[in-house]
Parts: sequence; structure tokens; C-alpha cells
Amino acid sequence: MRILITGGAGFIGSHLADRLLSEGHSVIAIDNLATGHTRNIEHLAGHERFQFIRHDVTEYMYIEGGLDVVLHLASLPSPVDYLKKPIPTLKVGALGTHKALGLARAKKARFMLASTSEVYGDPLVHPQPESYWGNVNPVGPRGVYDESKRFAEAITMAYHRYHGLDTRIFRIFNTYGPRMRPEDGRVVTNFIGQALRGQPLTVYDDGSRTRSFCFVSDLVDGIVKLMHSSEHEPVNLGNPLEMKIIEFAQIVLELTGARSEIVFVTPTDERTKDDPQVRRPDISRARTILGWEPRVSVQDGIGRTIDYFRERFAAEA
Repeated sequence: MRILITGGAGFIGSHLADRLLSEGHSVIAIDNLATGHTRNIEHLAGHERFQFIRHDVTEYMYIEGGLDVVLHLASLPSPVDYLKKPIPTLKVGALGTHKALGLARAKKARFMLASTSEVYGDPLVHPQPESYWGNVNPVGPRGVYDESKRFAEAITMAYHRYHGLDTRIFRIFNTYGPRMRPEDGRVVTNFIGQALRGQPLTVYDDGSRTRSFCFVSDLVDGIVKLMHSSEHEPVNLGNPLEMKIIEFAQIVLELTGARSEIVFVTPTDERTKDDPQVRRPDISRARTILGWEPRVSVQDGIGRTIDYFRERFAAEA
């Protein structure tokens, strides 16, 4: 197949490109490099079935020739990014999704939307099944990201219902792995960066908030399985193994061998306002429909991620 990936130079998009190319597909990656980077796809330069186009997906997209699948991953998913760039975050979720849907419709291609666990907000139901409508503050600082993805899901389903477009929606839960940006402000990169630099690990409040961490190769496997399915309703893709942030900090210290201390801090910025207290996906539908569930343990996945950051920090030293 000939497949287009918006956000194709990003962390997840680049891994997805690798997987699809390995299966014999042709891949076109579109990215304006707002959060993606060419280093993520430099190993694909010269590949006969890979093409990179630098372009903002909120603008009109023209692609010559046919397309079989449009994978829409372009977004600003990190709190560091969407708090600094709230309007571009809303635009890529709304205008970008609209443009990508229009392209898929024009090409008669399957459309796949990368949504997020943030559509559930700070959940009142735990774990979160796809049937839960969420608890989102639409006017809070995180609302620009949460609501952009909720809108993206709504317009995707509208194109499916009213235009007959073949669509898929997958909700991503806390995915990590090599090619993450060290400065993206997420807990995985924060802790690994602090540990490798010999700095204290800063844990917000008492560390009792929970997250469920999914390694990127598991996520990509789920996306590919969904691509080949006939499921149109949203599907959670994440690791149901839930842990407290303080427990995760201890795993990072153990695997890095760092002697950093853990420091508890009270956040003073808006980064954690409306931050979910708990996060754990119910992946019953993914298990039933796709025969999918994550296989990479947190220890193995974090170990590989640490190795990536060690090499990157050494190269930049």
C-alpha cells in the first residue's frame, strides 16, 4: 500500500514509518518539524519507498498519485508544547484533521486518527473504557489539547457517517521509547534526563498519581492491527499495568544506576492543572477485536529508552 503519515518525523510517526516500510509498503511522511525532527528519519534517506515532505497540515495538502491510507498523527501532544502554543495545538487538531480527512476522501483512502487518553480528562471512571465520555475542563489550560482531540474524533466520525469514509480511531495512552525529545516535559524524559545528568528526580506532590506506560513498538503493533481491521469505533491502545509515579521514579533510578535523590515538589505553573490523578486503559476491545495487548515490560522498555538517551547525550556532549 501507499501510506501517508502526518507527523511522520515525530517520535511515534517515525517508528510507524519503519514498521510499514519493513512490511513492503510505501510511506510518505509529512511534518512541519514543530515537534518532530529529521534525525528521526535520517536513516530512511534514500530509501526507494520513502518520501519526506516538510509541510504544515493545517494548510492545503496536495499529494500526487494514489493513497491507500492516511494516518493522521500530527499534533502537539506534550504539555510543554501545547501550553506554549495553544492556538497551533487547536489548529492542528481541528484544521489539520479536516485537511487530512479531505485528502483521504479525495483519494478514497482509509483514514486513521491518532487520538489520546486525554479525551477522558481527569477520569471519574477507572480504568477508562472507550464508552466513557470523559471529565474534561474545556476552558482550562489543558483544554486546548483535550478538546482538539475530542473535536478530531467527532469530525472523523462525521466523515464516516455522512461521507462513508473508511475511518479508524485509536486512543494512545502514555507511550514512550527511543526518539522521544529530551525536553518534551513528560515524566519519562524528565526522570531519565535527570538521572543521567546526576540531578534530583523531581516528583510532583507526593508521587501518588498513576500512569500506565506503553512501549512504542507495542503501540505501533496495535496501530497496524487496527489498520487491517474493519473497526470504526475508537479503540484504546495502551498498557493496563498501572503504577504510581514514585514507583516509576524508583525504576528509573535502578535501571540507570544513578545515585540521584527523589525530591517532592509542588508545581507552580499550569503544567499540572487538571492533570489526571489516575490513568489506566481498559483494553478489552483491543484484545477482542485486534487480538492485541502489550508485550514489552516496563523494565525492558525503559532500559532501551535509557540506552537511547545515553547515546544521544554522548553525541551532543
